[in-house]
Amino acid sequence: MTTYQLDQDHSSISFSVKHMMISKVKGEFRDFTFDVSGEAHDLEHASAVVTIPVATIDTRSNDRDTHLKSADFFDVEQYPNITYRVTSFKKHSGDEYEVTGDLTIKDVTRTETFKVEYEGSGVDPWGNTRSGFEVDGKIKREDYNLTWNVALEAGGVLVGSDVKFQLHLEFIHA
Repeated sequence: MTTYQLDQDHSSISFSVKHMMISKVKGEFRDFTFDVSGEAHDLEHASAVVTIPVATIDTRSNDRDTHLKSADFFDVEQYPNITYRVTSFKKHSGDEYEVTGDLTIKDVTRTETFKVEYEGSGVDPWGNTRSGFEVDGKIKREDYNLTWNVALEAGGVLVGSDVKFQLHLEFIHA
């Protein structure tokens, strides 16, 4: 059994959501853990859990971040973490995979499937084997009780429904 240590300095979680139906607001979570174990060359039987402390959200606006942490959105006081527990990891073709798991945001857990691309492996100058992955996904925020919004005078809403996200992950094989 191989365990993989997330290299925090070379990994990130970012997201974007429509603002006023005309542009996008981007942000990231500054801290997260990603615990993975499995056989070195058998990702399909790996187990993994991602934990994201919501308080680390950063959209480059303190006022917006404070609002996102409030009960209007994530309610960090009551629900401090987002979690994703992998239930299956399937290879499609080449370096493309599909990961399915249980995503919990606030008081809602739903099964979600996302696209994963294996970016390759290599040995660093210190003799450590590293592997890189990119995960792309999209969720509807209302599915997770993130429902705050404001109707716009000209039609539409202030905050879009679809949240697109991307994880860039680099792991050290332990």
